[in-house]
Amino acid sequence: MEKEFDTVKTFRAIKEKISLEMIAMNFEQIKAYLKANSKKLQP
Repeated sequence: MEKEFDTVKTFRAIKEKISLEMIAMNFEQIKAYLKANSKKLQP
């Protein structure tokens, strides 16, 4: 039986996307990025 949703695979893909977006940012840019994007996670 194959899983319909692979949590580990999905989480890794999300982390990779975020890592690539933040790779050239300095500390202040990272703080702004996290502040702006953390709102997406709130219900």
